[in-house]
Amino acid sequence: MNKEKLLLKNTAIVTIGKICTQLITFFLLPIYTAVLTTEEYGVVDLLNTLVSLFIPIVTLQIEQGIFRFLVDCRGNNEETKKTISTVILLVTTQLMIYLVVFLVASFFIHNPYKYFLVCNLVVAVYSTILLQICRGLGDNTKYAIGSFITGVCTVILNIILIVAFRLGAYGMLIATFLGNFICILYILFSKKIYQWISIPKYDKEKRKQILKFSLPLVPNIISWWVVNTSDRSLITYFLGIGINGIYATAAKFSGVLTTLYTVFNLTWTESASVNIEAEDRDIFFSKILDIVLRIFGTFIIGVIAVLPFVFSILVKNKFRDSYYQIPILLVGSMFSILVSFIGSIYVAKKVTKEVAKTSILAAVINILINVILIKKIGLYAASISTLIAYMTMFIYRAIDTRKYVKLTVKPWLVIHVLVMLGIACTSYYLRNTYLHIIVLLAVVIDAFFTNQKSIKFIKNSLIKN
Repeated sequence: MNKEKLLLKNTAIVTIGKICTQLITFFLLPIYTAVLTTEEYGVVDLLNTLVSLFIPIVTLQIEQGIFRFLVDCRGNNEETKKTISTVILLVTTQLMIYLVVFLVASFFIHNPYKYFLVCNLVVAVYSTILLQICRGLGDNTKYAIGSFITGVCTVILNIILIVAFRLGAYGMLIATFLGNFICILYILFSKKIYQWISIPKYDKEKRKQILKFSLPLVPNIISWWVVNTSDRSLITYFLGIGINGIYATAAKFSGVLTTLYTVFNLTWTESASVNIEAEDRDIFFSKILDIVLRIFGTFIIGVIAVLPFVFSILVKNKFRDSYYQIPILLVGSMFSILVSFIGSIYVAKKVTKEVAKTSILAAVINILINVILIKKIGLYAASISTLIAYMTMFIYRAIDTRKYVKLTVKPWLVIHVLVMLGIACTSYYLRNTYLHIIVLLAVVIDAFFTNQKSIKFIKNSLIKN
């Protein structure tokens, strides 16, 4: 099976598991914004943000290390068992340390939701590790099913707990915990991960190798957290928890785009790692970049063109101010996608220190712009700082990675995407119904012609022997 076909097959499998539940969650937004107050929605978003920050600190990004090292030792059962055993025991030790630190710190935290910070983090860590083991072993089907189970269970429990039982923020946090816990049970027993775990197989040299790969990713992921979500903390501090709920609503739309790419990036990172030393890597990587730019660029433009017609249906009136932040966050997510795409080259080459440099720079830029502008332009500061941070990171990585892979992209394609994006955004903010209709028709026609080549490539890859 050629590498294009394998990449598309794996992407299709993972997509089924990830996208379906993410779309369900997105279309439940009207329920969440109707039942929850802006304060409750803001609290849940902030707590989930803190969990996402603590995970890389607690795990030291070992989940990325186990995936990358399992890719290299496929077919070698002894090395596979040694790798899995070392990581599981190491993560368990780190979680025990985290629990002790949390119990001491909890005496100084006066918040009714504080124990969800420890419970949700523990299950999220084990769920992530087990899912990455599935990927590392090449079982994308189990990964997809596990992700699907997490999403579906979380969504169903959310509806039951916040709609039927009216538990508000507590209901959403409990649903998140149970969704991850059920995923853990599924992967543990369906994949029989326990058969790969043996205390005598714990290997100090293997631990050293994995940590050498993973540790540079800690400042990287924290920097990503700063770029992605420190906005929430600053918004809460300067503007209030209710405004954070509005920003969280706006971020849901760009979050759909990011999730779509994240699904692809899971299989792309694997493909990049396998093909990084291939003779035709420059052509292969450039071809995939062309497709990414066409498809995701079109998707962003399409969302901006469609939103004026459906925004009032998806989002309740009390969250209406989120309307003005959405296009800025969507454009920022496009640069985020390009950053992730190029970042896979660093991971494939195992030069993770390079990943951290650009991420830290972007984090500093994000915070500075936020702090300087948030009192002057309010919520716009968070959206604009995110966009500029991603843009800066993309420019640096695009130049720096040329020493590993020489990516090329057609200049006319970049100009075309930017022009269509400018037209869609102008129409969006003018809020003229007739103009919205004209632009939407133009975007649909343009999307068809722009992606003809990509559709043909995908079709040929799938039917090629």
